[in-house]
Amino acid sequence: MAVPFIQQLRVGAYILKQKLGGKKRYPLVLMLEPLFRCNLACPGCGKIEYPTEILDKRLSVEECLAAADECGAPIVSIPGGEPLIHKEMAQIVAGLVARKKFVYLCTNALLLKKKMDQYEPSVYLTFSVHLDGLGEEHDRAVAQAGVFDIATEAIREAVRRGHRVTVNCTLFNNAVPQKVAEFFDYVMDMGVESITISAGYAYEDASDQEHFLTRTQTKNIFRELFRIQKRENKAWKFNQSILYLDFLAGNQSYQCTPWGNVTRNVFGWQKPCYLVNEGHEPSHGALMANTDWDKWGVGRNPKCADCMVHSGFEPTAVNDTLAHPFKALKVWLKGVDTEGPMVEDAKG
Repeated sequence: MAVPFIQQLRVGAYILKQKLGGKKRYPLVLMLEPLFRCNLACPGCGKIEYPTEILDKRLSVEECLAAADECGAPIVSIPGGEPLIHKEMAQIVAGLVARKKFVYLCTNALLLKKKMDQYEPSVYLTFSVHLDGLGEEHDRAVAQAGVFDIATEAIREAVRRGHRVTVNCTLFNNAVPQKVAEFFDYVMDMGVESITISAGYAYEDASDQEHFLTRTQTKNIFRELFRIQKRENKAWKFNQSILYLDFLAGNQSYQCTPWGNVTRNVFGWQKPCYLVNEGHEPSHGALMANTDWDKWGVGRNPKCADCMVHSGFEPTAVNDTLAHPFKALKVWLKGVDTEGPMVEDAKG
């Protein structure tokens, strides 16, 4: 992992406080979506399918900070849409940083160089730049030529200025592990802090449904990636727990923790999670109280059948790490197993 020690310490202390307080369900991450509008039209995205009147909506600075205060999660991820379109995004980020929240500002980086002067480098702020491959591959994924060059130029400038920068990469069923490995090499050579990898999930509102991964495809792709990493001694750093990576390779049987990453967007608090939309609640408290959490997860709901995404399973892996630190240490020392039998998926 390539997460600063202060972030690991603060998140660990937060989890310990929740457990000592007897809390069964609590968020680790607030997924804060202040707008759905974007300056790209990626075929795998469901947000841009909303009508114009919804795309024109914005959460105010006050609404964003109130959401962070209400849910209390130590990490705030700001996806979209494209957050840098929001005219008050710098104020939102500044307010969150002042609260010592660890902010991951997700961006396609088309506006990053133009807006970068508005943000001070901080251990509490990370630019999480979305890239899905090298050159033409990424441009094809986002349906616009030249985006890769703009994004990578912005990444290098942000790194040069001392910003924390990660790359967020989603893999789909057409991923070729060797090409993905070359992409990871390129990303790390740019000097980024780490890579966040995600298995392409069956986003129900996305126009392109044919390239999402099944659970078996996910496990096979990640096993091959980790084989390459071991065989060629790759120095890839991931912004994820070692047990979540082990889960992606089919070595852990985890149930989703949907309340671990709660979502606040222009409609309210989305239930049950960032990926599935079953309505909204007016407050975080109402979300927690009025959602039938036992209805969601692997083996419980067909909408969850193929999901292995970090927003639901990273909180499970983090809790498992705290409960079984020696298991996590063993995987960290030996590396992710790529040859043993895969474990069965959770049954419900």
